[in-house]
Amino acid sequence: MVEPGSAAAWRNAVAQAAATSDENALELVELFFFAYRDFVGDADRLLGKYGFGRAHHRVLHFVNRRPGLTIAALLDILRITKQSLNRVLKQLLDAGFVEARAGVVDRRQRLLYTTAEGARLARDLAALQSARFLKVMDELPPVARGAASEFLFAMIDPEERERVRAHLACAKMAREAP
Repeated sequence: MVEPGSAAAWRNAVAQAAATSDENALELVELFFFAYRDFVGDADRLLGKYGFGRAHHRVLHFVNRRPGLTIAALLDILRITKQSLNRVLKQLLDAGFVEARAGVVDRRQRLLYTTAEGARLARDLAALQSARFLKVMDELPPVARGAASEFLFAMIDPEERERVRAHLACAKMAREAP
């Protein structure tokens, strides 16, 4: 018996998927790669001017969307190691794009905030990528717009969907706070 989550289970799942994949699914995979390449390419060019990469972008994005985000929550969102985050976060802190403040209840806790410069860069990056989405949505029939959101949400692992919904709700509340 193959233990769920084991390397053997992963290899079996990959082999089964490869055996049952049809050309349409493979075409979607390729389209996804190309779409992602162009989607991140806009931001990559701007990030390069600062000597930053995609990891810096992700940190800026989530810290800007959720001011006061804890390091633990950011690690949970990004699913990266603390070591990976520390390198990127140190660069953002040293460059003055992010600041870490002590928690109100637990002074050992570090809460992350973008500085004015960090928030500006995060907004500029989001504007580039939002513009691409808005342009595409304008080209699609109205029924396809909702389907695009549903498709992206369905791409998220089922056990993670509620956490993503909660994250989106927190980000929305942070934006709406006075």
